[in-house]
Amino acid sequence: MIRTPERPSIDGRLTEDAWSLADVITDFHEMRPNEYAEPSTPTEIYLLYDDNALYIGAQLWEADPDAVTGQVLRQGELFFNDDHLGVILDPFNTGRGGYLFATNPNGVRISGLYQNASQLQLDWDGVFEVATTRHEDGWTFEMEIPFKTLSFNPASDTWRINFFRTTQSRNDRIAWVSRNRGASPSISGLAVGFSGLQQGVGLDLVPSASLTKNKSYRVSSANSEFDPSLDIFYKFTPALNGSLTFNTDFSATEVDDRQVNLTRFPLFFPEKRTFFLQDLDIFEFGRIENPSFGENNVAVTRPEAENGRPFFSRQIGLSPSGKPVDLDYGGKLTGRVGRWNLGLLSIQQEGFNDIENTDLFVGRVAANVLSESSAGVMVTSGDPKYGTDNTVMGTDFRYQNTRLKNGQTLEAEAWYQKSETSGVRGNDSAFGVGVGMPNRNGFRWDIGLKELEKNFKPALGFLIRSGIRSEVLQLGYTHRPSGTRMQTIYSGLDAHRITRLAGTLDTETLVWRLIEIESRTRDKIILRQRNQKEILLKPFEISKNIFVPPGHYNNRPYMLTLQASGHRTLSGQLAYFAGPFYGGYRRGIRSSITWRPSQHFRSTFSYNANDFDIPNGKFITRVASLRLEAIFSTKLSWANLLQYDNVSETIGINSRLHWTPKAGQNLYLVLNHNLQDLDRDNDFHSSVSELTAKINYTFRF
Repeated sequence: MIRTPERPSIDGRLTEDAWSLADVITDFHEMRPNEYAEPSTPTEIYLLYDDNALYIGAQLWEADPDAVTGQVLRQGELFFNDDHLGVILDPFNTGRGGYLFATNPNGVRISGLYQNASQLQLDWDGVFEVATTRHEDGWTFEMEIPFKTLSFNPASDTWRINFFRTTQSRNDRIAWVSRNRGASPSISGLAVGFSGLQQGVGLDLVPSASLTKNKSYRVSSANSEFDPSLDIFYKFTPALNGSLTFNTDFSATEVDDRQVNLTRFPLFFPEKRTFFLQDLDIFEFGRIENPSFGENNVAVTRPEAENGRPFFSRQIGLSPSGKPVDLDYGGKLTGRVGRWNLGLLSIQQEGFNDIENTDLFVGRVAANVLSESSAGVMVTSGDPKYGTDNTVMGTDFRYQNTRLKNGQTLEAEAWYQKSETSGVRGNDSAFGVGVGMPNRNGFRWDIGLKELEKNFKPALGFLIRSGIRSEVLQLGYTHRPSGTRMQTIYSGLDAHRITRLAGTLDTETLVWRLIEIESRTRDKIILRQRNQKEILLKPFEISKNIFVPPGHYNNRPYMLTLQASGHRTLSGQLAYFAGPFYGGYRRGIRSSITWRPSQHFRSTFSYNANDFDIPNGKFITRVASLRLEAIFSTKLSWANLLQYDNVSETIGINSRLHWTPKAGQNLYLVLNHNLQDLDRDNDFHSSVSELTAKINYTFRF
C-alpha cells in the first residue's frame, strides 16, 4: 500500500497528483456468467491511504457511454439494477467477516456488513464519501473510507480486499478475485503495508431532536411532543466499539410493507431501526434465519425460517399489540478481541399498561476456529412484551470451507438452546443441524433439521410455534449455456416437512422448480408447482368469520412468473398462481410495475389479489401500494408511499422528505396518515395522523 502525503480531493475526477503514486489493479476477470473469462471492458483501481482514511479511485471504461446504467439517485436506496462497483474490506484478515462499500455512476452510497463470509447485511449505515463523473469513455469515481468508520487490528499491516463491477447492459460481473462465481471476505486478495492508522479519539456524538404532532380524528384529540435523544459511540480499541443511547427516537424509521396473513401463524417484519442494525452481524446465531444455504429454499416461508431465533431485536420497543414502547436508555459493546467476537446489549424498556420498566440483556461470544469457521455461546434475559422472567442460553458451531476443488463450497451448522421461563419446567430446549453445498454452477444441495420442544420460549427472539420438528431439503442444478441469450437455466426441488413431536404430520411442502430461466439482460421466466399437505387439528380463521375446519388438506397451486429486468425505464413482474386450496380453490396474481423516466423520478405500483372459494365461504384479499419518489439530488429526496388492503379497509400514507447534506447529517420531515372505512361502504375517513420533524448530526472526534 502507498501512503499519500496529501489527501486527494473527492470530486470524482482522479486529477490530483497523488493518484499518480497509487497502487494500480488492472487484472480483473469475468466472474459471471463465465468465470475467469476475459472481461468485456477494462477496469482500473487506484489505492492510497494516509493516517486517517483509505482512498480508492477507479476508471470504469465503457465503449458505449450510453450503455452506462445509473437510474438511482436517492441516497440509501439499493441500486443493484444499476451499474455499480463494490469494495470488500476485511481489516482483520480472517476471511470471516468484513465490510462492503459500493457506489453507482451517480455517487449513491451503499454500505453493508458481512455477517459471515457469505451473508451480507445491507442496513448498516457506514460513514464514507463518494464522488463520480461520467465521460465519453465510461465513468470515474473516488471514494474515501475514514478509519473512524472501521474496526481493525492496528498491529496488523495486512487487510483482505476485493473489488467487483457489475454492468447491467451486458448482465455481467467482473472481479479481482473470485471462486464459485462469488466474491466475499473469504475470497479476496491482500493489501499489505498499512501502518500508523489513526482513529482519533474514537468518539462519535449523535444528538437528535424530533418534534411530533399527533392527531386522532375518532376522539378529536391532538398533542405535540418534543423528544431530544443522544447516541454516543466510542471505540475502546480500533476493534472494540461501545455505544450508548438515551431516550431513543425511532420516529424517522421507514414503515413496513403491508401484508395480509393467510396462515395460522404470525407474519415476520424485518428490523429497520438504525441503533439495532449497527453491528447486527455480531449477534447472529447458528444461521437459523438461513436454513437453506446460498439460494433460499422457497418451500420454507420467512416466518418458518426465522422460527427459533434466540434474539430478534424487533421484539424490543413494541407491545404485544404492535404499538411502540419507549426505550429509556441502552448500551451496546461489540467488536473483536483477538480471535474472539463479542456482543453485549443492555436496554431498559419503559413500562406500559400494567407492565413495569423491563431490563433486557443479550450477550454473544464466538471464537474463530479452523480456517473459516466459528463456535460460540449466546444468552438472553428479559421479556419485553409480558415482563415475565425469561432466560435463553445457547451454543452454536458454524463450519465453512470455500477451498474445495472446482470452486465448490461446503457449509454446515449445529446449535443448541435451552430456555428458562417462570412457571414452566421441562421440555424447553431446541437444537438444529444442517449441511449444504451452495454451488452457483452445476449441482447444489442442502439438508437441515431443527427441533423446538413445546415449552421452548425465546422471549427476546422469534417464535411462531414450538413442539415441532422441521426438516428441509434442496436439490438443484444450474446450467449456464454459451452462445445463447440465456444466461442461466435452473431446475430443482425444494422441500420442507414439519411434524409434531407427538409424531404426527403437521405440514409437508414440496416445490418443484420446473424451469427458471434468466436471460443475459436479466429478464426471467419461472414455472413452479407447489404441493402442500396440511393436517389441521383445530379450526383457524382465514378471513373474518370464515374458518377452515380440522382435517387433511392438499394445496397444489401452479405458479408462472414473468419478470422484466429492473435496469429498464419500464420494468416489473407478473405472477399468476392457481390450484386446490383447503378443500376449495385459490387463484391470484402478484404484480408490480416500475417507471423511471429519469434519475429524478420513480413510481412503482404493486397489486396483489387472491380469490378464494372454499367450503365455508368465498372471499377476496387485495393489497395495493403506490410509491412516488422525487429525487432532486443525491442529498435531497421526497418519497411517498400509499398502501391499502381490504382486510383492514385502511389506506396508509407515508410521506418522507430527507435531506442529507453530508454522510452522518440528516434532516427528516415525515408524515403518517391513516384513513379507514369502518362501515365498509367505500367512504374513507381520517383516523390518525402524525407529523414529525427530526434532525441529527454526527460529531466525530
